[in-house]
Parts: sequence; structure tokens; C-alpha cells
Amino acid sequence: MRDLSLKRRVAFIGASSFGLRCLRELEQLAVCEVVGIVTAPRRFTISYAPQGVTNVLHADFESFAAQRAIACVTMTGTMSDPSLLAAARTWRPELFVVVGWYHLLPRALRELAPAIGLHASLLPDYCGGAPLVWAIINGEQRTGITLFQLEDGVDDGPVYAQAEEPISDSDTIATLYARIESQGVGLLRRELAQILDGTARPVPQDTSRRRVFPQRKPADGRIDWTWPARRVYDFIRAQTRPYPGAYAMYRGEQVHIWRARMSEVGTGLRRACGDGRLIELEEVEYRGATLTGAELLACLDTEDGDATQRLV
Repeated sequence: MRDLSLKRRVAFIGASSFGLRCLRELEQLAVCEVVGIVTAPRRFTISYAPQGVTNVLHADFESFAAQRAIACVTMTGTMSDPSLLAAARTWRPELFVVVGWYHLLPRALRELAPAIGLHASLLPDYCGGAPLVWAIINGEQRTGITLFQLEDGVDDGPVYAQAEEPISDSDTIATLYARIESQGVGLLRRELAQILDGTARPVPQDTSRRRVFPQRKPADGRIDWTWPARRVYDFIRAQTRPYPGAYAMYRGEQVHIWRARMSEVGTGLRRACGDGRLIELEEVEYRGATLTGAELLACLDTEDGDATQRLV
């Protein structure tokens, strides 16, 4: 019989700041020992963007591993790279923990050890890419995070535990993400021991409630001013820092909008939306400078009439 007082061998897979926060939590838990790490560079290729994408939430796992003498592999090819599998095999993991990762885990890895992951939604809803961004864009009033077992598909494995989180009208992606991270760390802290000793029993997802959303690219952030003002407001706050930001065009140049509000009165830069209501731009970026809406208004050429309506 296995001595349950011994630490179980866990390998970690991740590349984001949230992942690093979870890895630091695992390091403090008495039930496990981190024996290996798989990470990725800040810019990487993936199936939906073969030209490459930049991970704006990237964290330095290599330095973390070096400081603690933990084996670390940085993936530069694909998850099916034989060298990655060979390295993972030498670690003799009993469990993979996956957080802040953008690739499916091949079955060959999961045959070495089962894999669990955190996904920032209440699965089976909001499977796929950028779930918190999509939830704010879609005007949802609640979301959450799910600890589940990874299988062959996208976020489709059975669920160990979930934590729900409300979305307020004043939330941005940054404020919501911070609370979701704390909820996710809490799930790992509470559930990992039972998962490792085999007493946890995951529950299959209800596939009838499954919705899958695509990954998002910076180009997806362009505002459509024919939308109602509330949708424009949600669209802006869903993609503000640390993400690339929602944007409009002015005379062929991008104007990134970091903060805005729905407003019928004000002295700043306001833009009419499809329902006739106004969005006041409070913080923007134009030609590399961060400005208030009023400062931007002073920069715009008004000779041909209302310059704000030429934000397209």
C-alpha cells in the first residue's frame, strides 16, 4: 500500500502569470512535489494563428525553475514534440497540472499521468478561448472558474469543482481576472489532495449546455459604433489593459480606448452609438501617447465638422 505521507510527483504546464501564481501555491502544499515544468515563449505559433501570437500575460517560468533546480522545458515546436514527451517521462509524474496554457495536451502525455486544469468559466458554458473577455462582451452578470480533468477535446473533461464570481457593471477584464485568479488558487488548495489520493470523483459535463467561443486576436478589438452604447461600453472594458484594447480608427490611424463610460453630458470626447446614446472616452492612446478624451479632442481636426463622428 502506498505511503500517503509521501509527496506526490506533480508536473506543471503553463506560460501565464496566473499559471505562475498557481505554481507558487503548489510549491507550498504538503501533498505534492513539483518535479518538472513545461512552458512556452512569449511569442508562439498555434493552429489558429500560424504566423504567431504574443502572450500578453506571459510569465518567466524558466527563472522560477532555475532558482529551485526544477527541470524545465520551453516548448518551441508543438505539444507532440518527441523531446518534450521524453523529458516528461523522466520526471515520472503522477499528475499534470495545467494553468494558463493555450494548447491541447496530446494523449501521449496524458498516458504518462492524468492531467487537470483550470478554465475561467463555469463549464460547460464558455469553453474555448478568452472566456472572461467573451463573458463581459456578452453582458453576462456572472462567471466563474472550473477545475476539471483534461481529455481529448477543448475543455470537455469531467469537473472536480467550480467557484462562481459575479460580474459588476464597473468591472474591467483586469478587476474580474484578479478575483477569478484568487478563486482558482483556492480550488487547487482545497481539491488537490483528494485528486491525488483518488478520492475525488469528477462529474461529467452536461454537453447540452456547452458553448464554445473562439480565441481572440488584436484585430478583433475594433468597435462597431452602430452597436448600442451598452454593448460598446462592455466591449471596451472587456479588452482593456493588460489586453491589447478596443479601438476605433481616425483618419486611418488606430485610437485605442482604455477607459470609457456611458454619458449623456460631459465636456470630454463623446461618440454617438447606434441607439443614439453616447459613450464618453475617458482614457485613450493615440500616436503612442496616453491621453484623456478631452486631450484627444483637442488633437483632432475639426475643420470638416464633428471630428468625434469620424472615429470609425
